[in-house]
Amino acid sequence: MQYQTKQWRKLTGEYLKNFIEEEVDGAILREKEMGHQLKVCIGTDSQVKGAQTEFATAIVFIRKGQGGFMYLNNETTREKMSIKQRMMTEVSKSIEVAYLLSTVFTNHKVDMEVHVDINTSPVYKSNDALKEAIGYITGMGFSFKAKPEAFASSCCANKVVQ
Repeated sequence: MQYQTKQWRKLTGEYLKNFIEEEVDGAILREKEMGHQLKVCIGTDSQVKGAQTEFATAIVFIRKGQGGFMYLNNETTREKMSIKQRMMTEVSKSIEVAYLLSTVFTNHKVDMEVHVDINTSPVYKSNDALKEAIGYITGMGFSFKAKPEAFASSCCANKVVQ
């Protein structure tokens, strides 16, 4: 699978100068110094655009009672995928980021969950991937949320792939 990768950036469009691990570590330190209690949600969404599929991953920081902020990353591929394969690729991208940052979150005692853009209603095609996604995420030791509670994937990441 060949992907074109862009750097992580802020919602403002400003690209990060540091590795995402360093940026997240620094952000947690700054936020804790300001007295904020944090929770992090990681989610990925995708959009098929002609022959390409674009994926957007969001790392969303929630300041309890004080708003939040996020970091974003976009990737594209020309590989054709079924809906189930695309959903599982979204999950895989979120888990990859969660795993990369898990030590940082553990060190700072910050709760983290993985959000999946998979509908819990069997009426929707994406639901075909729900059982596998739940198994994959929980098997990696992460907590998860699915639609309609999965705002990191279905709202935040969704906004940057449309």
